[in-house]
Amino acid sequence: MTVIKNQQDELVPTRIQNSWRVCIDYRILNQATCEDHFPLPFIDQILEKLSGKSHYCFLDGFLGYMQIHIAPEDQHKTTFTCPFGTFAYTRMPFGLCNAPSTFQRCMTSIFSDLLQECMEVFMDDFTMYADSFEACLGNLSKGIVLGHLVFNKGIEVDKSKIDIISSLPNPTYVREVRSFLGHVGYYRRFIKNFSKLALPLSRLLQKDVEFKFNQPCIKAFQELKNRLTSTPILQAPNWDLPFELMCDASNSALGAVLGQRAGVGQLVHNYTTIEKELLAIVFALDKFRAYLIDSRIIMFSNNAALRYLLKKPDAKPRQIRWMLLLQEFNIEIRDKKGAENSIAYHLSRIERESKPMPIQDEFLDEQLLHIQTSIPWFANIYNYVETSQFLLETSRLYKEKLQSDTKYYIWDDPYLWRLCSDKVIHMCIPDIEINSVLQFCHSAPGGGHHGSTRTARKVLDCSLYWPTIFRDAYQFVSICDKCQKVGMAMN
Repeated sequence: MTVIKNQQDELVPTRIQNSWRVCIDYRILNQATCEDHFPLPFIDQILEKLSGKSHYCFLDGFLGYMQIHIAPEDQHKTTFTCPFGTFAYTRMPFGLCNAPSTFQRCMTSIFSDLLQECMEVFMDDFTMYADSFEACLGNLSKGIVLGHLVFNKGIEVDKSKIDIISSLPNPTYVREVRSFLGHVGYYRRFIKNFSKLALPLSRLLQKDVEFKFNQPCIKAFQELKNRLTSTPILQAPNWDLPFELMCDASNSALGAVLGQRAGVGQLVHNYTTIEKELLAIVFALDKFRAYLIDSRIIMFSNNAALRYLLKKPDAKPRQIRWMLLLQEFNIEIRDKKGAENSIAYHLSRIERESKPMPIQDEFLDEQLLHIQTSIPWFANIYNYVETSQFLLETSRLYKEKLQSDTKYYIWDDPYLWRLCSDKVIHMCIPDIEINSVLQFCHSAPGGGHHGSTRTARKVLDCSLYWPTIFRDAYQFVSICDKCQKVGMAMN
């Protein structure tokens, strides 16, 4: 272990590697391995559990994977070749797909009686914590955990980890931009308006965009580096206080802020306004779920009708799905004007550049002559579902049939859905789209030119529906040139 100084004259311990590290390509072995999905601990939960303590002891496992023995009957599977012969591992090497899960399960099993009480384990990083020197067996006041500085005041960015990022020159190609955003994004929780600041750089990662590191990109690049060197200290939540969730939404963004009040202080384009507000709540609860589950939540919104929407029995299917997601939370909704709900209100009102589209006022005569309007097959069903009324010339038998059929249909603007026998809703498509759907499910590169029944089943698997699926699929397959040629060749 060697101690060196970084740019801030801070002493940083480093370990010099003088030996070779063997790297073996186990991709073929991993493809044949049944994956072990043992979960790794959530980093956010570990950091919050550790913050606020007075004494810490940080340990690093020595050659972590190498401490795990491989079963003798499986050792030959790790065989590799080199100029000196063929060799096989007797202990678990790097590169195996199940190595992280196996090692984490082993550590969790060994320290099961200490976890969540006085110890946290993430792979080969062990952290002991306590409120007294005797309990912790060490006299450390702060330490580094997974790139974060944890001490009694809260959680902070490890400055030694960002020294290299701060000295980076301007990127010259897309891969450097992606690498920079990946490193900075790891600490995005410490940077206010991270998405807004990184927007010029994120646009360079879009497909078919010319790489031009212009002045806005340079400004964003420097600003993100400056924000990393002056990040705030985040406090872990106080589980005895209620959470305050402030939400707002607009056509261009969703805004959500999760906070707690300590002491006395100051208090999508086609969706309706109420639906946007409800979507903002669902977005916020999903984002902060780890904090809010099993906690009392006081939620502020600037739409008074929102609380009544949550109790509406005949809501749209989309709203019902959202409301089901809210049932596991203990929510109290309070009204708050947009101007008073300044934090979330500002997030949802961030201006974004719009790309104007020129109006096409010149059309070829052939285009105009080919424009056709057709009435979809579900027009009468839609009219009855929405208005509960029949057309004047409708016969009695058709009225009875329509009343019997419409109980399986749901109108969710702008689409009509049908509840099929498999208890799954399928979108009803008009007649003009039937041929293109069959073309995709039968003749497309992934279609496979299967028979009519298989083709019809693929249409249903795509959650699409019209009454004559199987008949139309049979007719389409019977006139498919490729299928006919293959059939003739086989005969």
